[in-house]
Amino acid sequence: MIPIRKINDRPEERRRHQRVKVSLLGRYMLADRREFPCQTIDMSPGGLALFAPVKGKDGERVIAYIDQIGRVEGQIVRQLDNGFALRMNMTLIKREKLADQLTWLANRNALGMPEDRRHERVIPANPRTTLKLPDGREYVVKLIDISISGCAMTCDAKPSVGTPVKVGNTSGQVVRVFETGIAIEFTRHFALSSFSIDVSL
Repeated sequence: MIPIRKINDRPEERRRHQRVKVSLLGRYMLADRREFPCQTIDMSPGGLALFAPVKGKDGERVIAYIDQIGRVEGQIVRQLDNGFALRMNMTLIKREKLADQLTWLANRNALGMPEDRRHERVIPANPRTTLKLPDGREYVVKLIDISISGCAMTCDAKPSVGTPVKVGNTSGQVVRVFETGIAIEFTRHFALSSFSIDVSL
């Protein structure tokens, strides 16, 4: 394993947490609830810098959903020419988890490993929903996990990859079939403001 402290290690670095250069896509929401696409420049367990098309104000609260990292939030502490930097608010447990994720990403990039899932997945509070196929057949299914872009479920049906379906009221298509179920990619991503473990499909 490549220690996270060795990545981009500079003697003059004075931040509390060592930053790792990672280029991940995502979306962010400003305090007025407007959402925009973004891309990370670098990230640490305490903060991140983003390429962002619309800047917020210093001190403004921002919520971001970063591919392979998940939901983060914090305050703008620095303006950049093409974005801004955030100081993130999170518990010690979440900070330790993020450090592990950044170590994994740094190692993956260094070793040329393939990318993992695009979005962090969570276990929904209410896993029971329905799966409707194009021919009208409907099944009661159990969600395994869910993200803003898709979900995995256990079910008896085995539609082929590419089949358009409805999970609850949410449209999508089958992208993977496995022994006990299937994985779906949603036609439209959920908005950051409406996504949580309590989301209803």
